[in-house]
Amino acid sequence: MSARSSTRIVFVSTPSTDPWAGSEELWARAALDLMAEGFAVSANVTEFSPLHPKLQELRARGLDLWLRPSWYSLRKHPWRWYRGRHGGPFLHELRRLLDARDPALVVFSEGNALPPIDLLELCIARGVPFCTLTQANKEAVWYPDEIAKRYRRALAAARRCFFVSEGNRILSEKQIGGEYGNAEVVRNPVNLDWDIALPWPALGPSGEWHFASVGRLYPAAKGQDLLLEALAAPVWRQRPWRLSLFGDGETRYSLEWLAGKLGIANRVVFAGFAAVPDIWTTNHLLVMPSRFEGLPLAMVEAMLCARPVVATDVAGHKEIIEEGVTGFLADAPTATSVAAALERFWARRADAEQIGKTAARRIRQTIPRDPGRAFSSRLQELLEQRRLA
Repeated sequence: MSARSSTRIVFVSTPSTDPWAGSEELWARAALDLMAEGFAVSANVTEFSPLHPKLQELRARGLDLWLRPSWYSLRKHPWRWYRGRHGGPFLHELRRLLDARDPALVVFSEGNALPPIDLLELCIARGVPFCTLTQANKEAVWYPDEIAKRYRRALAAARRCFFVSEGNRILSEKQIGGEYGNAEVVRNPVNLDWDIALPWPALGPSGEWHFASVGRLYPAAKGQDLLLEALAAPVWRQRPWRLSLFGDGETRYSLEWLAGKLGIANRVVFAGFAAVPDIWTTNHLLVMPSRFEGLPLAMVEAMLCARPVVATDVAGHKEIIEEGVTGFLADAPTATSVAAALERFWARRADAEQIGKTAARRIRQTIPRDPGRAFSSRLQELLEQRRLA
């Protein structure tokens, strides 16, 4: 048995509301690469029925998949959820996994701010090296001082605290009341040919511009309501445009109702899911009115397809968007700010194709061609450093 085949890496993906989300892509791609390199890899994920095809594929390719019941919810008060005589069900689940697999490294892939503190402290108590990976963060998360102190201690013991944007690292430092000495920014992979080249779409009937908003229909994060309110302004009623909302979610009816109430239902299409190239074959502009994010795949994919972006200045958006050069940034996640950014785009719409070309060039300079492999290589480096130490 080779040294690698006896070295096990465990991924713990904490999201519990979707069978598969953009936050799953990085750990999953890294897991495939690590298995190809000869490492033993396990993953603990929330169980949904039926099992998502991507998880089925991972299992078929050798991933040791551990499924936890979906009622092990992590959405509310993650620092309080695991109390009880034995620490709660998810803590018991991790304890069982550590006992069975004895990993050399645990990677907590967190869809929100930080993994539950109890899970990190269990690894410390067991002497198990671990990393954290924060996919999204939001201003609304603030920890009580007692919990923040525990996070400062636990995160200082991590091999690395990875963030998908620098903006979310900065926000996290405020939330825990301390600076990271072991933080690092990594990027998410995209579901797109890196070398894609799509022609600029023709305008629609009567010179109609086609706007796209791509993401889960979840205004609490994605802010689609702000976009609808911005486009309902009188000035936009006189302009030729159509908005397509790509994706689905639990709030579709509410957004449809809002479009109707605002009097723009005839201009808004709820387009469901579509392949990325199909979206950008006919649309000119991505609008991301998010209230919070990590670094959205939809934005990177649009820029790879040479489309300009209007987005709110949250998380890592300004790390890849330069105002007036590759897109336009709304100062805040409000309808007024989104409307102002859209106005700046409209004033420059004659330059939209050139702005998109600049975005395509810049994003390829910012994001690695294969982020999954880059993340896998970084984890291997951490294992090697520990071995040498």
